[in-house]
Amino acid sequence: MAKAEVKELLEAGVHFGHLTRKWDPNMAPYVYMERNGIHIINLYKTAAKIEEAGAALSKIAASGRKILFVATKKQAKDIVAEKAGNINMPYITERWPGGMLTNFVTIRKAVKKMAAIDRMKKDGTFESLSKKERLQVDRQRAKLEKNLGSITDMTRLPGALFVVDIKREHIAIKEAQKLNIPIFAMVDTNSDPRQVDYVIPANDDASKSIEKILSHVTDAVANGLQERKADKEASKPTPKKAAVKKAASEEEE
Repeated sequence: MAKAEVKELLEAGVHFGHLTRKWDPNMAPYVYMERNGIHIINLYKTAAKIEEAGAALSKIAASGRKILFVATKKQAKDIVAEKAGNINMPYITERWPGGMLTNFVTIRKAVKKMAAIDRMKKDGTFESLSKKERLQVDRQRAKLEKNLGSITDMTRLPGALFVVDIKREHIAIKEAQKLNIPIFAMVDTNSDPRQVDYVIPANDDASKSIEKILSHVTDAVANGLQERKADKEASKPTPKKAAVKKAASEEEE
């Protein structure tokens, strides 16, 4: 993973916090100064926290667990969908489905319903329905796809949550806390960092800032996935290794 440079973070506007009157005092350790009524985030701390979060996320990915990305705000949705999609990780960019984590069994049932509709379309059952029924099924499928389409491969609870804007995604945060799922997040100066296990102090409103942080985070996850793949390849028995093993066992006999 390429190290986060303060200069590139500065150029992306990662340092711009909120108005000083809107700040959360618990963010004080990450605030560098105040300028024109706005808090400026200490980018040296941001760079260090990106590295720390990246190392932890890489380990989770290498262990084979999924990382669920959550961002429903307008300026983050497309970035998160693209970046998480590129590394084949699940994401929620529409409304957070209540009980997504705490009532995961029900959510999985909804995902299975989507798969059942797809099977109906393949095996011809769909065509035997009336026009009205087909319309209803199509609407149901579209609604499920919109809300849950990006988590179809998530067959068990995620190994971690990555959140953009913890104030907005407070329900997701609460559910993860309840289940002791590690929370990684971009945290702006108006939020309480104590709710998060791995804080990345950053401007969570500007798309440039979000894209910059997500690039580093998803690179770290990709590294973990690559490591997992390499380990799997290394543990595969090659024809030569298999022959040596066979010869050794024959000798023992």
